[in-house]
Amino acid sequence: MTSVRRESRERRAVEGFKCASEDIGELSRGMCLFAVTRGQWSMIDAALHCLDQVGRSKISVWTWAIASYEVDILNRLRTDDRLSAGKLIVDGSIRTIQKKYNANGVQDWKKTFGGDSVRYVVNHSKMVRIHSESGYRLLLRGSMNLNFNPRFEQFDLTEGGPEFDLVESLEVDLPVLPDSCSMSDTFAASKAGRAFNDSTLALFGRVKVWAK
Repeated sequence: MTSVRRESRERRAVEGFKCASEDIGELSRGMCLFAVTRGQWSMIDAALHCLDQVGRSKISVWTWAIASYEVDILNRLRTDDRLSAGKLIVDGSIRTIQKKYNANGVQDWKKTFGGDSVRYVVNHSKMVRIHSESGYRLLLRGSMNLNFNPRFEQFDLTEGGPEFDLVESLEVDLPVLPDSCSMSDTFAASKAGRAFNDSTLALFGRVKVWAK
C-alpha cells in the first residue's frame, strides 16, 4: 500500500531561478518537489509561500540558529491569525557561541509562542513542518538556512507521507529543557548516544570550536 501511494505522488524537479512562489508553484495533495536554487530564496521564503496557500497552521522550525528577523516575520503571521502554534527545534549552542549572531531570537520566539515552544538539541538540520487547519501536512527540508544565502542550495517539499509523520514523532519525543541546560543535556535529549561509540560521544561534552 505504501509503495502505491508513493507512485501516485505528483513528482516535480525544478532548477529555480526565480522566487519561492514561482519555483515551488501551486501546492497539491500528495505532491513531491525537488529544487536546486542559487540561494535566491530561503527556507523562510518557502514557508511563507506555503502558508499563503494553505491558511492557518501549526508550524515547527528545525534550524541551527534563528535571528530576531525570522521571529518578527512569524510573529506578524500570528498577529494576522495565520499561525495557531509554533515550535522551534534549535542547537543548544544558540545560547552561547551563536548569541552574537541571533540577538534575542530564541527569547523572541518564546514571547510569541510560549515558554515551552523551544527544544534545545544538537542540531544541524533545516526543516519546516506545517500542519494546516485545512488538512495540508507539509514537510520542507534542504540545505538552506532561514536567511538569504546566494549559493547553490537544494530543497525538498512533500505533502503527507511517512517523512511528515517521522518528524512529528521526533518532535513529540523531545523534552522541554531550560535555557540553563548543559551541552550534556542537549546531547541526551537528542538521543545521539544511540548512534555513536564512546570515543565519538566525548565530542558532545564540550562546546564545538568553530574555525575563524
